[in-house]
Amino acid sequence: MKSFSELKEYQNEISEKKKNNQKIDDKPEIIIGMGTCGIAAGAKKIRNAVVDVVKEKNLDVKITETGCIGMCEKEPLMDIKMPGMERVTYGEIEESDVKRIINKHVFEKKIVKEFAIARILE
Repeated sequence: MKSFSELKEYQNEISEKKKNNQKIDDKPEIIIGMGTCGIAAGAKKIRNAVVDVVKEKNLDVKITETGCIGMCEKEPLMDIKMPGMERVTYGEIEESDVKRIINKHVFEKKIVKEFAIARILE
């Protein structure tokens, strides 16, 4: 946002969506576990691979970093949250797995079962 008027316009849009019970953010979200355990397991490489795939595919997704969620033995972790679908946590992934997971999950809306370790209903 570059101006106060843009901020007000955005606030009005959010207020209108709340009134109509619409979801506020219906963009896919990729969440990378960046706690110390994740970083030690290679989360920075995962984050960089995610950014590369998002740029390469020109995806309109939100990339979020989060702290430790308590599954240190499964690091590095990456969650994908698609509008209208359950959130899926992928674990013990490598840099080379990121593109395939994003292609399958974001484009084909299919869970990559070999790396899926949790599903979260929201």
